[in-house]
Amino acid sequence: MPAALRPVTAASPPDRLLALADRCVQCGLCLPTCPTYGLEREEAESPRGRIALARAWTLGTIPPTDISDSHLDHCLGCRSCEAVCPAGVEYGELLVEVRTRQRARRGADWRQAAMEWLAARPRLLGALLSLYGRLFPVLPKSLRPLPRPGRVARKAATATPSMAPAEPVALFVGCIARPYETAVREAAVRLCAAAGARTHVPAAQTCCGALHAHAGSPSQHLAAINRAAFSGNGTVLTLASGCHEAIAQALSGVAATVDGLAFLHQRAGAIQFAECRERIALHLPCTQRHVVRSVAALRGLLARIPGLEVIELTAGYGCCGAAGTQMLLDPVRAAAYRSPLLEQFERSGATRLLSANIGCRLHLANATAKPVQHPLEFLAACLA
Repeated sequence: MPAALRPVTAASPPDRLLALADRCVQCGLCLPTCPTYGLEREEAESPRGRIALARAWTLGTIPPTDISDSHLDHCLGCRSCEAVCPAGVEYGELLVEVRTRQRARRGADWRQAAMEWLAARPRLLGALLSLYGRLFPVLPKSLRPLPRPGRVARKAATATPSMAPAEPVALFVGCIARPYETAVREAAVRLCAAAGARTHVPAAQTCCGALHAHAGSPSQHLAAINRAAFSGNGTVLTLASGCHEAIAQALSGVAATVDGLAFLHQRAGAIQFAECRERIALHLPCTQRHVVRSVAALRGLLARIPGLEVIELTAGYGCCGAAGTQMLLDPVRAAAYRSPLLEQFERSGATRLLSANIGCRLHLANATAKPVQHPLEFLAACLA
């Protein structure tokens, strides 16, 4: 019997997945926070339902089926449940562990495998996306799963940093962000300069590996490449909230990994912003709220812009539905989570939408004609 299906017995060594699942007391406090439960209203689509399923698979009390696999596949990995759990269930770790075993049992969807292969080769991915950008105008809508690379929103203002840079920091780029976040990286450089920091981008870095881990294929190889690339750097800034945890784990003991917004907020006293009489909408990604926890830093930075009005998008189910590759593998479900947020955005009268995660921005931008930016782009445009 394959190891992924072998039940745990009294003679088995301690099972990490079972230990994680046994921390759940089945109280149900996670249900109101869970996007998939909110959409489906089914117990099997809730965190405690999935934990019970993982435990039953581990103990061998029920066999895996296509239907039970689908309940696990639908999980967005938002970790809203983890934020409210009174028993401290480490749901994120549990999800990666059970999906790793699931993948060992049934293999990977060819599309997921292809995306993982490309993400691990950022230069090739960038070249393909550059070609996609050139062909974009003639492609039918069905072949436009992502916005056109290089689309840069109109800036609200322009300014040049005046403070001489001093503190060295490295920027993590990632995979799909290479062609899509050129403007974000330029904004980060300008903001860091205004805050007294000198930025550089190590050339040998690669994908963070979050895309792989969330699909049950954690990559120590990618972590090793990034450890080597950032060795000798005291501080590494992440610009995408979805990449932060994977990079922090990879660089543990090598460098301090800091969210770019949190880094700038700590030095906000040195940054001067010009007045901006504009109403903007703010989307707070799940990873920013529950993993990186840089929401307060972002709010603090935006509050320093005189005249700015900020509308936070709270409609819907608590997640935009991007969830890494799910927006590409299951676009209909992903659009169902996105729709309430975009409806609120359109009703708000906001001129643009800000979101600190690359996946969320791509997903949101693919369904609105209004500018969708990283907060750093907007903040840099408002420098005095």
